[in-house]
Amino acid sequence: MKEKILFGGYTRRGGQGIYAATLDTDQEVIDEPRPFIKVGQPTYLAISHDRVLYTVTKDGEAGGVSAYDLSGEQPRLINQVTAAGSPPAYVAVDEPRQLVYAANYHKGQVQVYRILANGGLELASVVNHVGQGPRPEQDSAHVHFTDLTPDQRLAVCDLGIDELITYDVSSSGDLTKVASYRTEAGYGPRHLVFAPNGRIAYLLGELSSKVQVLAYHPDGHFSLITNYSLIPDDYTDFNGSAAIRISRDGKFLYASNRGHNSITVFAVTDNGRDLNLIQRISSEGDFPRDFDLDPSERFVVCANQNTDNSTLYRRNPETGLLTKIQQDINTPESVCVLFL
Repeated sequence: MKEKILFGGYTRRGGQGIYAATLDTDQEVIDEPRPFIKVGQPTYLAISHDRVLYTVTKDGEAGGVSAYDLSGEQPRLINQVTAAGSPPAYVAVDEPRQLVYAANYHKGQVQVYRILANGGLELASVVNHVGQGPRPEQDSAHVHFTDLTPDQRLAVCDLGIDELITYDVSSSGDLTKVASYRTEAGYGPRHLVFAPNGRIAYLLGELSSKVQVLAYHPDGHFSLITNYSLIPDDYTDFNGSAAIRISRDGKFLYASNRGHNSITVFAVTDNGRDLNLIQRISSEGDFPRDFDLDPSERFVVCANQNTDNSTLYRRNPETGLLTKIQQDINTPESVCVLFL
């Protein structure tokens, strides 16, 4: 089977924007990535059921989100919505309400866009966070994640103020704060995934190199169950944990570590409440900001930002363990991996 992969990344030192490649699952190899869409700083990507790609965009001194129609032979720009200042760091699609959510790290904003009839976007609402944390990276609010909970609320990770905030979302895209969960000081919440039962969530801390196991309650609030380290106890150099993924069956949790340059693998037990460390495997490069499981979940692709390379792993669905099968895939400045 042939599976198409998109790599999004920076365009600061030669990167051309979004690259496309193909994973041949029979031969277990990824072909040479090729430029697909030339756009500034496409550091996060999301795709709708209508095959519209929504990507972070930087255009001169402005930043925002662009929409590209992928239904034809070549990608076609529908429109882009930008404003002065830095672009977002994360985008997600809300199919039932036909909205797109963006997390603007530098502005400390949650941005909501309506999806128009042609797949394009218009800005619907903006929520500004305020505050700071104890670490130098927490000088102000830094929204890093905006995505849906299983019951269709919006969960927002703010690394700068050590909060995970839950919002109700109206059909027009207005947000109403429901609850706020505060982590330990300096935790730096970055990304969140849910167990299949919808009642347990896993919150990755970038600054703490930890993952917290949380209970998610019907009224929208989170509470702490326990937490685990993503790096060895004797590792003292810099690390910033980045991406977190969970297998569809909920049995295995994966997280990437920039600095330690690894993917940490946990087996999930006790109805999602307990994690058992089973593997730490090298990313075969420097600064693995993102990775993704392919649709079959038999493979994992990890992108290393600083060394411009990605690594392909075979994944054992029964044990959750990863085995490296290809490295040094040429992906300039890539920080996002998306299977189509």
